[in-house]
Amino acid sequence: MTSRTTPRPVGTVTRGTTNPNRLRRMDRWIAATHGAELRRAVDPVAVDLGYGAAPWTAVELLTRLRTAAPRTRVVGVEIEPARVTAAKPYERDGLAFRHGGFEIPLPQRPQLVRAANVLRQYDEAEVAAVWQRLCARLAPATAHSRGGLLVEGTCDEIGRRHVWVALGPEGPRTVTFATRLGSLDRPSDLAERLPKALIHRNVPGEPVHAFLRDFDRAWSAAAPYAAYGARQRWIRAVRDLTSDWPVTDRAGRWRQGEVTVTWEALAPRS
Repeated sequence: MTSRTTPRPVGTVTRGTTNPNRLRRMDRWIAATHGAELRRAVDPVAVDLGYGAAPWTAVELLTRLRTAAPRTRVVGVEIEPARVTAAKPYERDGLAFRHGGFEIPLPQRPQLVRAANVLRQYDEAEVAAVWQRLCARLAPATAHSRGGLLVEGTCDEIGRRHVWVALGPEGPRTVTFATRLGSLDRPSDLAERLPKALIHRNVPGEPVHAFLRDFDRAWSAAAPYAAYGARQRWIRAVRDLTSDWPVTDRAGRWRQGEVTVTWEALAPRS
């Protein structure tokens, strides 16, 4: 008789630090931009990959996604078994926790994989392979759907500043910068939260550096609008950016302290 062993999860254990409400900006963006895809899916499943030492982010993701797509189910996936055991008491209808890693140990392909602050500890050279593996697990595109969405990014400890990349089955699509405007001195403050694929590219000659430079210039030029509040100044600065950069969203998202740009515009040169 041969024994059957469970395959070892792919990835390494993260620090696991997390805080309630830390990922609210990412969650709200996902609900607003991907909610229609979740509603169209027969069995909409979202994965909170690497949720950490406490399950707060998975619990919150379920609540926020269900405002946009009430049938959505969330599965928290963690590579550290003890964290899965600790999360089990929080399971309820629509929320489960599984031991696993980048292989995403689910029978179906999810409509969403959110990986926040997971790749921070990895080398830049490892990011492309991880993205490729995760994108291959997404629900495929069809005649009526763009397919699943991978959202991978980094934020500060209390979620005031966040930058993420959105990827479909075909690869990266967009980069979103999101912030609590009252905490911002200038847009380039967000550079410290760039995801691993971009954070080492914030140097002269790289597109992301040029984008943040132009954003700072637009922010300075919009200084007179500060009399009407940081939100109006941000909106004006982003509006100015659209003349030179392929901004994909509209003023409704800018009002939230966000701006989204195509990945091709910011992708590393090499």
